[in-house]
Amino acid sequence: MKKLRAWVSAARLRTLPLSISGIITASAVAISEGYFKLSICVLALLTTLGFQILSNFANDYGDGVKGTDNEDRVGPARAMQSGLLKAKELKIGMIITAAITLLIATMLIFIAFGNENFILSFIFFNLGIAAIIAAITYTVGKKAYGYRALGDLFVFLFFGLLGVMGCYFLFSKSLGDYIVLPAIVIGLLSAAVLNLNNMRDRLTDAKVNKNTLAVVLGGQKVKHYHTALISVAFIASVLYFIVKAEANIEFLPLIAFIPLFINIRKVYTNESPPLLDPELKKVALSTFLFALLFLLTVSF
Repeated sequence: MKKLRAWVSAARLRTLPLSISGIITASAVAISEGYFKLSICVLALLTTLGFQILSNFANDYGDGVKGTDNEDRVGPARAMQSGLLKAKELKIGMIITAAITLLIATMLIFIAFGNENFILSFIFFNLGIAAIIAAITYTVGKKAYGYRALGDLFVFLFFGLLGVMGCYFLFSKSLGDYIVLPAIVIGLLSAAVLNLNNMRDRLTDAKVNKNTLAVVLGGQKVKHYHTALISVAFIASVLYFIVKAEANIEFLPLIAFIPLFINIRKVYTNESPPLLDPELKKVALSTFLFALLFLLTVSF
């Protein structure tokens, strides 16, 4: 039972709602346009959860072996850092999770494209491989991109553009009209969650040469960057609803930005990085709320 709790801890369940926000958003758009298919939605959700859990295992392992997770760490204790899981165990967990996720992704691709679209199947299979590589190399390896201020970019690409636009394409076999706007929303808000994490850990990361964007920008500029992420996400969402909404009720997802704007104020007034930890959950859940409200407005 203790080992099971360790694996659950390493999977970081609190990160999972954010990871599926893109799939829910893409599904909402697919429903509104008559392309939705439940089997694709379920498999896409499982695939995304697999990628996220793999990323969490890899993050625990990568930061653990590099010594980034030490006694100075601000956030919740990691499984490897706490001695609950060994490096070898996490490696095995990563391999198993990657294999299962790739299997589910293959099923998803087959359900979406069948035998008729070999080229599209080949492209999406390779995108799945790329997602697995990205999930692992965020902190693992000598050239881990999370240590070179590229984490935000990859989160935007994989959670936003690939997550939303890719999932929508599986439904519709096209990129439709304006799908890039909700993709930008989810991508930027996901980057905002990562940025809060990096703001919280900025001082300790700098000590161990983990050069996140928060470390590179510094204490004040990173607050401006955080504001820009949420503000541009809001603008993109407003633009989408202006061009696509047929009734006022469809603007309902904008309610999710109320706690996000409150978060901006708290970030600007914050002088103690550890106090930013609760804000991660608020921004992640606000992103999830946006996706759920989006789904709700098109389902009725």
